[in-house]
Amino acid sequence: MIKRSFIRLTEPKLKCDLVEPDPKEPEAIPIPPRMILLLNEPLDSQRESIIKKGDMVKRGERIFLYKESQEYVTSPVSGTITAIAPFTGNFGKVATYFVLETNTKQDIEHSFAEFAANPGIENADRYLRGIPGDPPLKQLADPENRYNRIMITGVDDDLMCTTRQYVLTRFREKISKAVALLKQLTGINDISIVIPATMANLSAFNGMNLVRVTSDYISSLPPMIMDKHLGTPFVPGKAGKDLDVCFISVEAALSLVRVYEDKQPVYDKVITIIDKTGKRSRVTATIGTPIHRILTQLGVETAEQDRIIIGGPLRGIAAYTLYHPVMPDMDTLIVQARGEIPRVSDYPCINCGKCVKICPSKVPVNLLVRYLEAGLYQEAADSFDLFSCIECGLCSYVCTAKIPIFQYIRLGKHELMKIESDIKTEAQDV
Repeated sequence: MIKRSFIRLTEPKLKCDLVEPDPKEPEAIPIPPRMILLLNEPLDSQRESIIKKGDMVKRGERIFLYKESQEYVTSPVSGTITAIAPFTGNFGKVATYFVLETNTKQDIEHSFAEFAANPGIENADRYLRGIPGDPPLKQLADPENRYNRIMITGVDDDLMCTTRQYVLTRFREKISKAVALLKQLTGINDISIVIPATMANLSAFNGMNLVRVTSDYISSLPPMIMDKHLGTPFVPGKAGKDLDVCFISVEAALSLVRVYEDKQPVYDKVITIIDKTGKRSRVTATIGTPIHRILTQLGVETAEQDRIIIGGPLRGIAAYTLYHPVMPDMDTLIVQARGEIPRVSDYPCINCGKCVKICPSKVPVNLLVRYLEAGLYQEAADSFDLFSCIECGLCSYVCTAKIPIFQYIRLGKHELMKIESDIKTEAQDV
């Protein structure tokens, strides 16, 4: 009998999809009569908000909840606020949503225009959060973060996703402008472009630093790029000021170029739609558009218990409602028929070792998941490398017992970060 090591690493055999050789122009989704805007700040019944139901907002106007708020969402259209309510998202994360009734006449807020001629990261963060691609402006503007390198990613981070590749292919002639603009905004001169290894006609990238990654799944994830191409091994728990590299999607970088050329924010997001048959379509939709508007225009029908996935099949999240709005980082929407949804179970781990063999971080997943199932999150982090997980989702994909391991891992990280945040808040209050 041939004996094999239980912890032997097996290279994943999954391949990422490649963009079509000659992709079509995306279909434009009209601005709907009602938009939904999500603000990453919870409503507080003890405080009086400065934005109220019935208030009118202009296109490009920033919406804050309270006078001292640091978070904002920018209105992509002019209209009237008709509802303000709490929004509960993944893992119980609480935010605030606004329903915006669109005006027929579009008034534009021009506050950003005076800063467009002299790009700077502070003003970019002040006005441009949440443009298509969701550039990490808040992190780049934080003086405690000491980034020395920027990676513009033109590769997608999950199976079936091709939006970043499309944007890179379609607008490659503007990449040089994106690099120059990011250097001017941040003062960081070490900027690289991450492209698919199969990409031909590289003349548009002459003189730029290129990182070419294979189509093997996980090769495009930031920790793997840092490890294999930058010689910087992934260190669990590193974030923010401890990181040397900042990753920004190619759509985010090119959105910044458009913003400074037009001297006003842009809001049209490129999204790849995959229906129940696997047919791929591509659209542009204004941030805040309910996703049912996109599906209706494309003729994609949904039935009860069908699943809508935001993102790819391994790393994506399920949408709770068809009224979920288009978000700045929403690259892919997948519609799964209820009969095609992969089964999950509450069966115990059978110790087959597949998850351990396939884990690129060499986490003892079979032991880790036992503690996560029991809610022993701190023990899972201390003894079984919870924060070493790079969230590729391969463990759930290969699990013989159909345990939703990936979701347990995300929940465990979320709960621990929530506990840490509560401790910091209590310390500040004291």
